Amino acid sequence: MTEVSTAPHGYRIVEIPESRKDEFQRVDQLAFAFEPDAATSAQVPLTLDWSRTMAAETEAGTLAAVHASFPFALPVPGAEVPCAGLTWVGARPDHRRRGLLSAMIDTHFERSLGRGEPVSALFAAEPAIYGRFGYGSAADDVRLVIARGAALRDVAGSDDLTVRFEPLDRSVHVPLVQAVHAAAGNGRPGWIRRDTTLLRERQLADPPAWRDGGEPLRVVTVLAGETPRAYALLRRTADGGARSKVLVREVAALDAAAAHRLWSVLLDLDLTATVESGMLAVDDELLHLLVDPRAAVPKLVDNLWVRVLDVPTALAARRYSAPVDVVLDVTDTRLPANAGRWHLTTGGQGSDGAWDARVTSTTDPADVTVDVRELGATYLGGRSFAALARAGLVTEQRAGVLQGISTAFTWPLAPVCSWSF
Repeated sequence: MTEVSTAPHGYRIVEIPESRKDEFQRVDQLAFAFEPDAATSAQVPLTLDWSRTMAAETEAGTLAAVHASFPFALPVPGAEVPCAGLTWVGARPDHRRRGLLSAMIDTHFERSLGRGEPVSALFAAEPAIYGRFGYGSAADDVRLVIARGAALRDVAGSDDLTVRFEPLDRSVHVPLVQAVHAAAGNGRPGWIRRDTTLLRERQLADPPAWRDGGEPLRVVTVLAGETPRAYALLRRTADGGARSKVLVREVAALDAAAAHRLWSVLLDLDLTATVESGMLAVDDELLHLLVDPRAAVPKLVDNLWVRVLDVPTALAARRYSAPVDVVLDVTDTRLPANAGRWHLTTGGQGSDGAWDARVTSTTDPADVTVDVRELGATYLGGRSFAALARAGLVTEQRAGVLQGISTAFTWPLAPVCSWSF
């Protein structure tokens, strides 16, 4: 055990080895009010990276709060950047309100920067918490409830594809899902790959306790010949009649024809009445293919939250949709190295039409004043500087600059992560 950071009086922040996994998990269970059964625990892989797993420990040696992170490659506009995916954040109910979360977040930032990770990302169990640590809501996903039989517009090539509907077979479907999922996200910011065996296997975990009375997990695969082009992970919940639900855990498709063929099957399964989608991008193909958009009831949910840990490195790592020359005055109360004025200027334009950039410290007058939280919100291209300014969260210091920077930060595809970590 190694003590790695300062903490409130009576505690220390320490690394947690795998030998203490039962203690670590117990804190998580107390924090999130659940108790898994032994059969479920045996079937669901524990995906923690023990070199990145931390806890607040009392002087008596008991664990009071925990957190961990994943080493992700985060797709950003035109590139990928090393990213610390923050997860498993929780404190025992009898150790709340003692500054443990702040101490753990500061430790997370320090260690992430030490590993060369200029950004962190998370899914927020409580969205009200993480903004005060500089995380900005950077992406949304949409979840649809669609009536069976909803018509789709025609897509050339869809009828040439074949479909398999079969029970989950991990030996077959883990590699299939991994390959299609990784390829389907090409060019989409936020589409984090599952690059470890444990993460891939967990996405297809299907213990009976998760089924809520439904069938075991099924896999629909769309193929061109024998080559997979799309898949859906789903289960049906039967009510004894023809009013069952189709619950879609995840979908991915490589092109419009494959997406059309896949949804044509999902929207027309016998003995079902509705289809509930998983996490879809707000510009997902399905939203454009529905003949009657009112056939779907949407629910918009915040998706990835992004924290910029190293402003110049993060901004120079992504690419831009238009040339820009702007001085950002960034505020950051937790990481003072980020605070100050940064000159962001684009340089060469690539064959894809996007622009590279460089970022330098400057004393020139600011064009835009922005907190690091809003900078994280705009980082994946899914939020507009101009919209944030209208909300009073960004200040334009030079008239007219917001239009240019808003255009430069946008990206043709909306950001989304299709699975939560």
